[in-house]
Amino acid sequence: MTLTLIDRTRRTDAAPGEDVSKNVDKDVVEPGAAPEPEKSPDAAPRRALGREADGLAVASFVLGLVGLLVFNIVLGPMAIVMALLALTRHTRRRGRAFLGLALGVADLVVLAALVTANGTVAWSIGG
Repeated sequence: MTLTLIDRTRRTDAAPGEDVSKNVDKDVVEPGAAPEPEKSPDAAPRRALGREADGLAVASFVLGLVGLLVFNIVLGPMAIVMALLALTRHTRRRGRAFLGLALGVADLVVLAALVTANGTVAWSIGG
């Protein structure tokens, strides 16, 4: 087993006839040279957070819509919470988040109307 040390300041794989001093590694900065602009390390998490907020807005809309028909006692509050999370995370789909919020509130209103009318938490369509 052989251990090889690599000199990072100079490249030794230069083509014949090429000046080796020109092939200095990019990590070495000359004094007085302007620094390169650094890439923001939090660009990827910010992009993922935006996608997550958009997904929360869509999920709140869908849950609010489905909650009008079934499981409004569970899906209504879930739609409200997801819509509020999407809005606080600055989603690009603000309209859908507001619709999810409104539908979640409507789910709870339907639930309250069912409880006061029937005394139960179930739909009775036929009679």
